[in-house]
Formats: sequence, C-alpha cells, structure tokens
Amino acid sequence: MKKGSSKNNRPSKICPVCERPFEWRKAWRNCWDEVVYCSERCRRRKSKVLDSSQ
Repeated sequence: MKKGSSKNNRPSKICPVCERPFEWRKAWRNCWDEVVYCSERCRRRKSKVLDSSQ
C-alpha cells in the first residue's frame, strides 16, 4: 500500500483572477485559509482585473 494521501481528497478553491480551480499544495499547508490566488502571476494581476470590472 502507498504512503501519503490520495490526490482526490485535496481541497480546492477558485482563483478570482483567472477563474480556474486550484488545489491545495504542500507549501500552503500552514496558510491554506489565507491563500486566495493560484499563482504569483494572478496575485500581481489582481488590480488589473478589479479595475476592468468597474
């Protein structure tokens, strides 16, 4: 039997910038509740998306 958890049981969220789903990553294990964006690129583009929607 394999060690670790199944990839099917990972939590996911929707990125507000690109509107794509993204899954939990090991690097985010201590701060998953604060994670909003799927990537550094989306985090940098957040102001452009907010400005264009108004």
